[in-house]
Amino acid sequence: MVLVPGWVWQGGPLRRALGVGLCAGVLFGAFVAVESGSWAAAAVVVVVLGPLYGVRAARRMSRAWPGGPGLGPADRAEVVRATRRGEAVADARLAPAVLQYAGALRAVREEDRLRWWVTALVAVVAVALGVYDTAAGTAREALVSWLVVVLVALELTWAPRRRDRLASRVERAEGEARALLRPAP
Repeated sequence: MVLVPGWVWQGGPLRRALGVGLCAGVLFGAFVAVESGSWAAAAVVVVVLGPLYGVRAARRMSRAWPGGPGLGPADRAEVVRATRRGEAVADARLAPAVLQYAGALRAVREEDRLRWWVTALVAVVAVALGVYDTAAGTAREALVSWLVVVLVALELTWAPRRRDRLASRVERAEGEARALLRPAP
């Protein structure tokens, strides 16, 4: 949820599930297509994993920010966009929603931080599989295995820095929202 862009929030739960699920399904399907060479298997992965991941992500997003679905699509997208950019919302009535969304981002970030060991474990397994596939597998298997290693390495190095930058922008947006809520002297 922390790295989900604002346009995904613009629609309802179905659009959120489709936006996230389709992206994940296509990514996983591409890996299957490269490794197996079978477009049919890739299509099955897109059709099965896409909706499963999309529904899970949409539910997590709604659970993390319960006030989000109560806003209209344009207001919800404005709140997400302003919060993620570290800006003030144009409409002062959306300031409480900015504070709620910022709190949701902080909570999800903490949950994710507590699960860092899962990513570290996946990294170890990915490297082991990469080495094994390079030695004993086909070129396709080795390619996919090393692509997974690269993605996990990005998750361990690039994503935390991006989340930290997002956290500082979220703090700025919270300050702007609190300023909008303060009564004028």
